Amino acid sequence: MNLQQIFTELLVNNGFSEGNAIVRWTELEKAYSHKSRQYHNLTHLKEMIICFEEYRNQLQCPDEVLYAIFYHDYVYNSSRKDNEAKSAELAVSLLPEHSTVNKDRIYKLIMVTKDHLCHDNEDEKWLIDFDLKILSKEWEDYMIYYKQIRKEYSIYPDFMYNPGRKKALQHFLENKNIYQTETFKNLYEQQAIANIQREIDLL
Repeated sequence: MNLQQIFTELLVNNGFSEGNAIVRWTELEKAYSHKSRQYHNLTHLKEMIICFEEYRNQLQCPDEVLYAIFYHDYVYNSSRKDNEAKSAELAVSLLPEHSTVNKDRIYKLIMVTKDHLCHDNEDEKWLIDFDLKILSKEWEDYMIYYKQIRKEYSIYPDFMYNPGRKKALQHFLENKNIYQTETFKNLYEQQAIANIQREIDLL
């Protein structure tokens, strides 16, 4: 999968010049390749886009969803709580005035990746599920994921990190469902619940 090609085609098809699209890719690649990003990196984007490609036909506004995927973690600082808002603001600000995508829709799409709560909008449901697909991996892969997350929060000692991580994980279990679409609920819900509970038990 060529992320640069997918990204450039998306931007050119939605009002960006080819030169501008190349500049935007260079900036995005740099942001997601920062040494602090053990999980929220280009690999995470690639896995989300694999989901996007598989379920593209289910989406009402696929270009908005794809653009939101690329920018949803553009700003990522483990010590801040406004990463999604900053990412959404930046993503919208970069859109050309004559772009055919809907700025408000993109902003809302990125913002739902903050709390991953149920929404009535179908595209938001799919985006949430793409973002949380990692929770349903086989345990060996899930372990790699949660160790990567721990490294991203390495500035915090265990006595601070563990309670916060546990609270975040319990948040998923307290919701009616982890996944929002019926497709993901049927395919991945039980595995995700088992993984989350297993990690909680280890904290």
